[in-house]
Amino acid sequence: MQLLIFIIAYPFLWFISILPFRLLYGISDGVYFVVYYIIKYRKEVVRANIALALPHFSQEERLLIEKKSYHHLCDMFLEMIKTMTISSAEMNKRFVVTNLTIMTELEQKEKSVMLIASHYASWEWLLSFNQKVSLKGVGVYKKLANQHFDKLVRNIRSKYNTELVPTNKTISLIADNYRNNIQCIYGLASDQSPKIDRIFHWQSFMGVEVPVHTGPEMLAKKYDMNVVFAKVKKVKRGYYEMTIVPLSENAKSAPDFKITEAYIKEVEKQIQEAPEFYFWTHKRWKHRR
Repeated sequence: MQLLIFIIAYPFLWFISILPFRLLYGISDGVYFVVYYIIKYRKEVVRANIALALPHFSQEERLLIEKKSYHHLCDMFLEMIKTMTISSAEMNKRFVVTNLTIMTELEQKEKSVMLIASHYASWEWLLSFNQKVSLKGVGVYKKLANQHFDKLVRNIRSKYNTELVPTNKTISLIADNYRNNIQCIYGLASDQSPKIDRIFHWQSFMGVEVPVHTGPEMLAKKYDMNVVFAKVKKVKRGYYEMTIVPLSENAKSAPDFKITEAYIKEVEKQIQEAPEFYFWTHKRWKHRR
């Protein structure tokens, strides 16, 4: 059944991927109408999250953010499909790194880099960053149940010198690379809620005390990595800018949780600047004090 579903869906996805962006966003507008007004995908979760994180906004302002966030979500989904056939030249034009020299300097230190991102703007196109650096890119992702779609997603996300590794194999891969003196840049999006049995630290996030992921910091400390934050900004529809924000060049000596706290503050800054581009559908605040 998994294969049948994939065989039916793949030609449709490929056709969408070859469309010009003008038509692609026309389809996105239609998908938005269906998702927001008919399916109402996780609308209660989104509304509750926005109200909790942005209580100083009026009800009308929060509703506008809600609608814009769904529109952006649909855009990003179509952009991910577009990645199947988009050229490197087109991607470089649409996803720009503003301060690449910082990464060039870090590469010369002969240490791996932990690049922490958030579910904001475009974490899909963020993977194209790896074609701009010399370090091998490793992206951590959650494996899909359908093995055929999982392979497709890995192929899409691996176009730009990136190796995709499932979450349950991340630690062993990093350990092997460290032992063999292989420097990599490891990319993780860590702004979601951790599992109950993996809670080690609580922190205020958008004014609410919540558990936060500490895995990236722990790995950076154990395997002596430089740590940076990937701040992604949506310039306009289909165009993004990424700015590298250094968080630590000596993770081993950093006080426990300071790197994690700095990361969460950077995510907050993103949301406060333009909250409509955050991924509000996740149950980020399901565990809180």
